[in-house]
Amino acid sequence: MAPAGAGYRSNRERMPTVLKSRAIAVLGLLVAALLGMLYAGYRHDIREARQRISTGSEIVQTPCGPIEYAAAGEGAPVLVVHGAGGGYDQLLEFSDVLVASGFRIIAMSRFGYLRTPLPSDASASAQADAHACLLVALGIRRAAVVGVSAGAPSSMQFALRHPDRCSAMVLLVPAVYVPRPGGGPPIEAPPGTRFLFDTALKFDLLFWFATSFARTTAIRGILATPPELVENASAAEQARIDKVLK
Repeated sequence: MAPAGAGYRSNRERMPTVLKSRAIAVLGLLVAALLGMLYAGYRHDIREARQRISTGSEIVQTPCGPIEYAAAGEGAPVLVVHGAGGGYDQLLEFSDVLVASGFRIIAMSRFGYLRTPLPSDASASAQADAHACLLVALGIRRAAVVGVSAGAPSSMQFALRHPDRCSAMVLLVPAVYVPRPGGGPPIEAPPGTRFLFDTALKFDLLFWFATSFARTTAIRGILATPPELVENASAAEQARIDKVLK
């Protein structure tokens, strides 16, 4: 026969274990709910993004393969070559000031971006030849080229390989190695940039998370802009930056 109070002591000893199990279960539910909310936000934003780029561009067949592009404005032609993290859309709105100044903007999607397929040879030289192919397909004899960030290498190759078709070249924050004066060490990429390029830029979900919850790192790494400049910018400029990231 069990001694008096044994059952009470046994129940009391089990209580911490039961409470711990319940706490873990509640915590698991909260984490699951949070992850569900995050994923729902991602699905909403990615759906909007895909809907936005589903119209407004065309695909032209060229000897270099199909190329997606969009054009705006009238006047002297300017080929704008986007960087990482976007296609033709990345620079189309950015070029509004050029359109207003009397230029015709041709924004294309580089190899592997949006509806331009990724060929076996996706080198900067091959991409430069594709730039020339696009101009030929559009009946454009010569054009200025603006290469932004990762779009700089192919823009430089375009000027070198097709000088008869390149009327001018402009590079904005070019992602190219340039030796420093005096033979100094190369400029190091900002912290987090390598992670963004090696991981986040390969997955929509990771990139969405970085731009949503690691905005400072995204601004410094992807836009190559000191975050403190953005913090001190006008509300309109901050809104424009958020739009570029999206």
